[in-house]
Amino acid sequence: MAAGPVEVLDCRGQRCPLPVIRLARRLPELPVGAVLRVLADDPAAAVDIPAWCRMRGQEFVAAHAEGPGYDVRRVG
Repeated sequence: MAAGPVEVLDCRGQRCPLPVIRLARRLPELPVGAVLRVLADDPAAAVDIPAWCRMRGQEFVAAHAEGPGYDVRRVG
């Protein structure tokens, strides 16, 4: 499995729900096991992205203060 992100999706400056919509569109295009880092400065992203992962059965890997960024691994 990839240790770090294979791709960065820059959603800074976009408001909810756009970062989650862009994540939902891009993640299925990546190979299973790949990690996508979503850069999102909307405070709602800190809640919305992990919640989306739980609802969609994807792995929320980590949150990073710089960016700020959220790593999501494609499970299937």
